[in-house]
Amino acid sequence: MNHIQWFPGHMAKARREATEKLNLVDVVIELVDARIPESSRNPMIQEIIGQKPSIIVLNKADIADNKVTNAWLEFYRSQGLPALAIDAQHQKGLKALEQECKKIMAPYFEKQKAKGVKPRSIRLMILGIPNVGKSTLINRFVGKNQAQTGNKPGVTKAQRWLKMGKEFELLDTPGILWPKFEDPKVGQNLAITGAIKDSLLHMDDLALALIEILLERHPEVLKKNFQLTADQLETLTKVEILLEITKKMGLKDDYGEASQRLIIQYRQNKLGNISLDLPIERLV
Repeated sequence: MNHIQWFPGHMAKARREATEKLNLVDVVIELVDARIPESSRNPMIQEIIGQKPSIIVLNKADIADNKVTNAWLEFYRSQGLPALAIDAQHQKGLKALEQECKKIMAPYFEKQKAKGVKPRSIRLMILGIPNVGKSTLINRFVGKNQAQTGNKPGVTKAQRWLKMGKEFELLDTPGILWPKFEDPKVGQNLAITGAIKDSLLHMDDLALALIEILLERHPEVLKKNFQLTADQLETLTKVEILLEITKKMGLKDDYGEASQRLIIQYRQNKLGNISLDLPIERLV
């Protein structure tokens, strides 16, 4: 898989603006996709955050493998990084996220209180690559559809302050994506989950990559959804399995269409809760 060059001008501008406005916020919420926590963590975001207090928030936990998500949370916390899993779409975990922000800011406000300074709103910034659910989280936090949402990567383009009740203020910033993926697996995982445009990669390559993951970790998915036998899974190559799936879908030899359908089924969670990134890979 070739390196992917994808860095629209508005994202370069967003990086500059986020860096400039970092001193205006108290806590940075680094939003990632729970299915691909490491692939959706952006090196640029780490540079921007620096020493600013931050929380790694694994969104879409409802469609990720729960055991894998918990393992990621343990891993990040073992590195001294506050981490939480949420389901922004269904408003699960948001109260815990608010409490974590308050916990981080408690020492600062105690010092301010000792000086006779009245408490103010906690100022937050959410940073993340496109399609990790940033607009959905903002909408759920604010309670109104103030942030434009959509399934196309990079749809959120404005930057403004949003009120979250009396205790929080949220600086909305566009998602940020690095210009080049050094690790082919990163680009592959982002493409499978729909974080980058489908036109940037061949769908059959993505289907073969997903089949490899299913073979290694979730062979039952291939058996249940496509009636493949244990013997077939042991003896057939990935390409041969894709051709079998194509036949099961009634598409004869149109493996391109079958590849697209397989990836769409994954994105729509029709194959079950499957995480692509494993924390053990990070430790190797």
